[in-house]
Amino acid sequence: MQVSLADISTSHWCARHVAAIADFSDQTIPQASADLARTLLDGLYLWDMWPLQLPDGSTARRDGWTIWFILSSPAIPDPDLRHGLARIRLVIEKDGEWRDCGNALPDGHNPGSREWAGTSVLDPETGIVTLFYTVAGYPGEDPITFAQRLFQTSGTLKFADGCASIIGWSAPTESVESDGRHYMIVNQREGVPGFIKGFRDPAHFRDPETERDYLLFTGSIPNASSDWNGCIGIAEATGAGFSGWRLLPPLIAADGLNNEQERPHVVTRNGLYYLFWSTQRKVFEPNGPNGPNGLYGMVAPSLFGPYEPLNGTGLVAANPDNEPFQYYSWWVMGDLQVASFVDLIGVGTGPIVDDAAWRRAHFGGVPAPRFRICLDGNRAWVDQG
Repeated sequence: MQVSLADISTSHWCARHVAAIADFSDQTIPQASADLARTLLDGLYLWDMWPLQLPDGSTARRDGWTIWFILSSPAIPDPDLRHGLARIRLVIEKDGEWRDCGNALPDGHNPGSREWAGTSVLDPETGIVTLFYTVAGYPGEDPITFAQRLFQTSGTLKFADGCASIIGWSAPTESVESDGRHYMIVNQREGVPGFIKGFRDPAHFRDPETERDYLLFTGSIPNASSDWNGCIGIAEATGAGFSGWRLLPPLIAADGLNNEQERPHVVTRNGLYYLFWSTQRKVFEPNGPNGPNGLYGMVAPSLFGPYEPLNGTGLVAANPDNEPFQYYSWWVMGDLQVASFVDLIGVGTGPIVDDAAWRRAHFGGVPAPRFRICLDGNRAWVDQG
């Protein structure tokens, strides 16, 4: 049975929650080593990443390897421009060893100018992988735009000779369109990373209570009271095989507080629903309270809430004060391991310098060391063991 709109009430992440962030030592991610490797794949930057999952959200494995989808671009002189060249890369990992398997999608397959983040689900019986991802821009555009649409495509997983591939990709189809009512239609021509509006980052979730499929995504509230109008949106599948999606009202709104609640996803534990997202200090409303670059989250007794901020603030895991930009774009796996990428390292507490050479000298562009979080009701902390 489809969820009733009467059962959905948007929860709010508010200034008073963020203002309560004080001592977050229990939520601090271990500091990165100064000699953390800067290169994984020669000539490529790597950033937002997600594992191939089974429908229940657990991580899929083949011969002990996990299969990862990672945004990539050529290692250009200015890392900030990588978003305009992004392709999804297929990479496998086991015991800290990474192997490159090439671009996930064939050239010319994407109905946009770039491929941005999403999720991937494996049907264990058929071997079919469904990739939900963000189509940014339009084919052949010049200059590039920041238009965002949610698409999906499916292909068959092959694993041989120590590498993965996905063959026979279907024609990409738009999963669900923004309606301009609950979510802004994001077709802007210009923008700066961190300050664009959102209709992106589709994340599959199958509710264990109902076995229904949903997509969470980063959204922006239309007709908002503030330019800092981020939200976490949701769509429900009404047909078989991940089809017939319909938009529902946002699960969480941060109107007046924060512009971007990026890469939202849900993990269930002990009958509770934990909704996580990533955000940065720079995208909080400048005249209000702000929090560190980190993983944030809320918890609820059901998928549709009501949600309350974890730890009373929403903060789950933050970069250390003396390396506030070291990692970004966190993804909580089913076993509570957290994946992310190395962003700016070796910066310390000094200011960010608006210079391409400075960014290139400090940008990591590789997967970060994983850590684990602990959850207990409405409490969350970083496992320091």
